[in-house]
Amino acid sequence: MTALSDRIKNKQFAITAEIVPPVAGSGELLLAEAEHLRGLVDAINVTDGAGANTTMSSFAASAILAGRGFEPVLQITCRDRNRIALTADLLGAAAQGSYNLLALMGDDPAKGDQPEATAVFDLNSREVMELARMLRDDAVLPSGKAVTSPPQFYIGAADMPLDPPDDWKPVALQSKIDSGAQFTQTQFCFEPDVARRFIGRLNDAGITEQVGILLGIGPIVSAKSARWMNKNLYGVTIPEQTIKRLEDAKDAKAEGRLICAELIQQYREIPGLAGVHIMAPAQKPDAIADAINLAS
Repeated sequence: MTALSDRIKNKQFAITAEIVPPVAGSGELLLAEAEHLRGLVDAINVTDGAGANTTMSSFAASAILAGRGFEPVLQITCRDRNRIALTADLLGAAAQGSYNLLALMGDDPAKGDQPEATAVFDLNSREVMELARMLRDDAVLPSGKAVTSPPQFYIGAADMPLDPPDDWKPVALQSKIDSGAQFTQTQFCFEPDVARRFIGRLNDAGITEQVGILLGIGPIVSAKSARWMNKNLYGVTIPEQTIKRLEDAKDAKAEGRLICAELIQQYREIPGLAGVHIMAPAQKPDAIADAINLAS
């Protein structure tokens, strides 16, 4: 078991945060950024070529963090590896102390810093979850070959929060659970009322008893950034009153951290919600640390 899985299992509000690995051949900067989060979060997500842009390997970055006493959540995309490489990397990740996984499809290489790259997509994200579960529970490779010391993975999936219409059912999320998901980390959700209705419906469907839901939030840097997110991030809505707060603030970055802290406080009170996942792609991890401290 991991600290994250224990916290979710025991229904203690969990906090995870995301770090983008540096474009570096040294772990020094990665560790310096992670130190801002030590003692404040239950686990640190390490992105895997987010936006199809090249960074240090998420597998290597996760191993570096695990070696320094942090608990990583290894993000693993289907974009860059075939099933042989995915299986080998999963075994290698576990051997180096990375047990929390977040399986993702990965962004189109055409949108990244090397658009001529060829995507693989040999498996989809559900199939990666099924593969991780097979390695853990059956201790075999897809070929049937035995796995020595099966990896004890805690398997995660991505999800999209929404304001559910009357006829909505969480079919896609249930499918991910059936594939092996034990926790989910969602896209940004800056609307507490929407969060309450979303989690309430998942409670009614029995989903929150099957999987730990971590809602995505983050410190927004400015009103301009908020409007960009509304326009460019699918499924994200930042309310106009939040944008106005950022516009009127003397220090928009500080206001964005305060807004994030307020969301943490409000989300702690939602029955059935396992925690929050904090992302700050336009800022350093100290912004996340500030928001968590403000919420304490």
